[in-house]
Amino acid sequence: MYRTIQQSLLARIQAILLTKYEITLTQLAVEQPPSIALGELALPVAFELAKRLRKAPRAIAAELGAELSAELAAGQPELRGIASVEVAGAGYLNIRLDRPAAVRESAADRHADIGGPGFRLVEHTSINPNKAAHIGHLRNAILGDTFQRLLRRDSYKSGYEVGVQNYIDNTGVQVADVVVGLVHLEGKTVESTRELLTELMETNTRIDYYCWDLYARVSQWYTATTDAAELAARKQLRLDTLHALEVGGNATAEIADLISTAVLRRHLETMERLGIEYDFLPRESEILSLHFWDAARTLMMERGVLYLETAGKNKGCYVMRRAGVEALEEGSDAPDEDAKVIVRSNGTVTYVGKDIAYHLWKFGLLPGKDFGYERFHEYPTHTCWISTAGPVAEPQPPTFGKADAIYNVIDSRQNDPQTQVVQALRGMGFTEAADHYTHFSYEMVALTPRCALDLGYTVSEEDQKKAYLEVSGRKGFGVKADDLLDQLIAAAKAEVDTRHPQIVEEERLAIATQIGIGALRYFMLRFTRNTVIAFDFKDALSFEGETGPYVQYAIVRAANIFRKAGTTAEESLAAMSTLELGGALDGEEGASLWETWLLASKLTLVIEQCIATAEPAYLAKYAFQLAQQFNNFYHRHHVLNEADPDRKTLLLATAAVAQREMVRALGYLGIVAPPVM
Repeated sequence: MYRTIQQSLLARIQAILLTKYEITLTQLAVEQPPSIALGELALPVAFELAKRLRKAPRAIAAELGAELSAELAAGQPELRGIASVEVAGAGYLNIRLDRPAAVRESAADRHADIGGPGFRLVEHTSINPNKAAHIGHLRNAILGDTFQRLLRRDSYKSGYEVGVQNYIDNTGVQVADVVVGLVHLEGKTVESTRELLTELMETNTRIDYYCWDLYARVSQWYTATTDAAELAARKQLRLDTLHALEVGGNATAEIADLISTAVLRRHLETMERLGIEYDFLPRESEILSLHFWDAARTLMMERGVLYLETAGKNKGCYVMRRAGVEALEEGSDAPDEDAKVIVRSNGTVTYVGKDIAYHLWKFGLLPGKDFGYERFHEYPTHTCWISTAGPVAEPQPPTFGKADAIYNVIDSRQNDPQTQVVQALRGMGFTEAADHYTHFSYEMVALTPRCALDLGYTVSEEDQKKAYLEVSGRKGFGVKADDLLDQLIAAAKAEVDTRHPQIVEEERLAIATQIGIGALRYFMLRFTRNTVIAFDFKDALSFEGETGPYVQYAIVRAANIFRKAGTTAEESLAAMSTLELGGALDGEEGASLWETWLLASKLTLVIEQCIATAEPAYLAKYAFQLAQQFNNFYHRHHVLNEADPDRKTLLLATAAVAQREMVRALGYLGIVAPPVM
């Protein structure tokens, strides 16, 4: 409702500006007055026009206010839902809404739509398939999954066509390290690796956990010698293994494929526990074998972005000018020492080079190149596909290389490579693609010292004084995602067991799972992306403060009202269509109810804000604020004891609208509200 009125109002103001002043503004700011007593919308448009019109802002506001008031009196349909327009302060236009009309619109669930044409590609998770997923990977996956929920079509909004990708670097150095461990530390062959996988499955031992320990062991083995020759040999062994993976068609690459595929299946199972699903799993091995880079290289050379350096430290390399660095003066023979190396002098392609090729494909800008597609995993509602090197006999194989906009959820340490990819697109003339390429960056996840102790780690007295402790899988100090989930669910289960012993065991476990997952997802989303997270069990699971369980508890509290009242939220909202509100929303008591309706009506506005800024934290904050608003309403108004039937109808509907929008907000955050807490 709120966003619908806002959109209509802004359209009318633009029309008035064009007619009265022959001015079109690309954007009109909308603010909220400091107090609801001053109105629900505040427009600073007069300040934007003051210099252009050479008038005082208040004089311009008075003119615009008079025009809007005249249209309002004439029954202008685009101003439906607005009660009055006032000039305030030095030139603000304060807009008061028609509270009864707005409440009926909200009760009927009439709201602005969100969405449009085009294909949005969201890439997230992208865990190296060499060990178990850890707590840091969870922030990436939860951010990406939440964002795709905000974009995707559903029953609430038209949304966009969305594809969710999980990039699998199955030929990278981390996978190479595990292969080194298998072959050179454990003496495995292709056949014995197959036997190992069978043995692990039969003994219910997880391959991703096995590789977690092996990866830490081989990482330490590389430097566990003082012999210089041996150190060099181990370094060379790592490089040779990596090269064998990139070339493919050999026993080393076959072992890597067996292990990485088995670990990948475990990753999907881990993420499915959190409600996270994918549409496509593109693998680096196919980017290499299908020669995506060769096509990209040709295109970059033709368009003057890539060139061979003939002097300086990058002699023999193919390089491109680094983003943000000015070109050398024309006629200069000096090499560009700041250039970004794309192909090394030994012929190997850097990470950025492969990424440029990959993103050209994403935008459909790599002529004649596409993956083969094969079914890999079946979700209840759709298939997850994986890339192959050749065509597959499918009636209608999908394609994902057709994006109009791309969102890459990659941590902030990759800022420079991501910037270079955008620079390459822009340099090749693909300006529109570059403008619609979003690096959805985020900071790391650490642990509070208290959490590290809870997880069984030894923490020194010095470290216990720190705000957070960084985790490192390479050093063996980290939190496996499944272990974290298990402990969160176990802690929630203990609380549910205490509160609801009468509920059957299976149901208590299901409720505890919803609480535990809700706690984790909300904790990962409540902080803005540029904030380092120090994860803490007790903070995440708290029923007080800005947490998932706090919002879940507010929803359960609302449900209890309807249960005790012998009605439903839907019936309560439907009753508003015939209720005569009169002055029920005026005065101090009425304003407190109106504030709940007003906040509940802003969900579409918040979703749009999240999409525009690529910041899901705004939705988490909104869910918490709405839960706070509902709890204040709950304590102030005794719904079940209300004697006046009309007022009780309004109170029930107020609880219902808050519950409905809290459930929706949590749904977009990937959180389910349990039946009890």
